[in-house]
Amino acid sequence: MPGTSTLERRLFRLQRLSAMVLAVCLVVHLITMILAVQGGLTAAEILARTRDNAAWLAFYLAFVLMVTLHVPIGLRNILRELTGWPTSRVNLASLFAGFVLLTFGLRAAWAVFLA
Repeated sequence: MPGTSTLERRLFRLQRLSAMVLAVCLVVHLITMILAVQGGLTAAEILARTRDNAAWLAFYLAFVLMVTLHVPIGLRNILRELTGWPTSRVNLASLFAGFVLLTFGLRAAWAVFLA
């Protein structure tokens, strides 16, 4: 990537790495949900099994962290291409989106743990 800044290269790598982890998280999440539902479990029964389970909390915290890293970088690129906004505004909007995702994601992960 000649002609790109160190920041851009780092963000590119970070987004690709987070995508790899997200892919694994998504597959684990979907397989778990499909097997649970096919096994006849209700949402309440699934949540009862995740209650106080540190392993599931760690899994969903990792999932949230990867989403919080991945999405704002992609949004930053989209906003740069589609708007005439200055870089500072694009960065601020992306950081805000990341903050919102982190806030809601942590709340959801914690709710699953405490369900």
